[in-house]
Amino acid sequence: MFRSLKATILDSNLNIVNSEVVHFDSELPHYKTKDGVYRDPSNNGRIVSPTLMWVEAFDLLLEKLTKLKLDFGRIAAVSGSGQQHGSVYWKKGSSVKLASLDSKKQLLEQLNDVFSTNESPIWMDCSTTSQCKEIEKAVGGALELARLTGSRAYERFTGPQIRKIFETKPDVYRETERISLVSSFMASILIGAYASIDETDGAGMNLMDIRERSWSKIVLEATAPGLEEKLGKLVPAHAVAGPIAFYFVNRFNFNKDCLVVQWSGDNPNSLAGLTLNTPGDLAISLGTSDTVFGIASEPHPRLEGHVFPNPVNTKGYMVMLVYKNGSLTREDVRNRCAEQSWDTFNNLLEKTPPLNGGKLGFYYKEHEILPPLPVGFHRFVLENFTGDSLDGLKEHEVGEFDGPSEVRAVIEGHFLSMRAHAERFGMPTPPKRIIATGGASANPSILKSVASIFGSDVYTVQRPDSASLGAALRAAHGWVCHSKGCFVPFSCMYENKLEKTSLSSKLSMPAGDPQLLSNYTLLMKKRIEIEDRLVQKLGR
Repeated sequence: MFRSLKATILDSNLNIVNSEVVHFDSELPHYKTKDGVYRDPSNNGRIVSPTLMWVEAFDLLLEKLTKLKLDFGRIAAVSGSGQQHGSVYWKKGSSVKLASLDSKKQLLEQLNDVFSTNESPIWMDCSTTSQCKEIEKAVGGALELARLTGSRAYERFTGPQIRKIFETKPDVYRETERISLVSSFMASILIGAYASIDETDGAGMNLMDIRERSWSKIVLEATAPGLEEKLGKLVPAHAVAGPIAFYFVNRFNFNKDCLVVQWSGDNPNSLAGLTLNTPGDLAISLGTSDTVFGIASEPHPRLEGHVFPNPVNTKGYMVMLVYKNGSLTREDVRNRCAEQSWDTFNNLLEKTPPLNGGKLGFYYKEHEILPPLPVGFHRFVLENFTGDSLDGLKEHEVGEFDGPSEVRAVIEGHFLSMRAHAERFGMPTPPKRIIATGGASANPSILKSVASIFGSDVYTVQRPDSASLGAALRAAHGWVCHSKGCFVPFSCMYENKLEKTSLSSKLSMPAGDPQLLSNYTLLMKKRIEIEDRLVQKLGR
């Protein structure tokens, strides 16, 4: 839920039977967003979305599903996926309006005045650097905060965003009755009451004790006064938020027994949608932001990357790396160097030899998360690089590359950085397998580079929108757990079904040549050396 709002409906055999989407920019143009957001050039990286746009998109999505003749009465459970780190601020008295929605009216008409601020900070926002430093200092440093919450303080995380509102808009904070994540905000609308935040999405706030899975008193105190009351309780991802509100029963003929299972973040839902459950498997989501995630039995937080509770396992964890410069940055290079055509882009990528003659590019159209570097483009040429040795190798910075080299540099450089940081975080190289998802996973030329750089077979799934599919699977899982009266393993739902359902995957690109992998390893080491110097010079 970043540039669009999607719905995916599964039958009892886990096959997709309906889907629909609302695109924010094109279908709700009166909000005047670009890629679903507002960028404030005068406010040091402030990026927000209009909260009411999400409400109106939900109205429109339900209308579209009605036109598809969807029988809402047959839906047993609903869950969902919200972009991680986005936050919503309900003003005092909003719970009363939520509980008394009139089924004869649209949601937008009834919820247009329930927010203490109508702009929601989202994952792209990078305007809270001072708040991050304050919170880290209060708990004993960045590493201590990472050990406690699973991540050091990041500008996009909800804790620093809340502290910024408390410091700069005290009236808004004072008038806020409840703070939701995007996920629990949507669940709240569905149950007609404030929904709890689930533990997995809650871990992306810099506020939760990752081991205890409860709010950390020390971090809450370092963030804002009276915060715990505004956040509510944390609950497991498989828990039921509540029965669906009578508004939806009366307006759309939902069954009154339909369960609303906790919503979670887009990355945890992608893990569920990819059926990732084996240590050694690696998932790479290639979307507006790129993410890398895998599974761990114990949390071992570092200064880079994140540790969250596993959304489909009450005892395990997921580890994740996030890159803000994903598809939009690749599209920028495509538009500049490849005639705005992916076919031309792929042709240029294919005709340029691997290793790119030692040309390394760093492309940050947005302020990057990993590594923490500001907007900018940096290009280096390694003199006489053959891929065999780094001994005596020198590099020099240049202003530009030719078009084909620029195309390969934006692809190779990104995945070399991704592999290096994954290794630093303890993820195995080569992985047992890579599961690729997101829009760019449909591009075989890009997948070929992934397979060569990581030295692993790359699999893709039938549908690139794994977050929406994962949310539907989690709805089914929550329903099963509720019916059994206890947690049951997530894999029980799809054992012996993977090749017969919407969950099946296929080998899309075999691992590359072992010698090329060795050469890429050397190039990766040189790239990370240059990257570290850039961070020291320019980063936070």
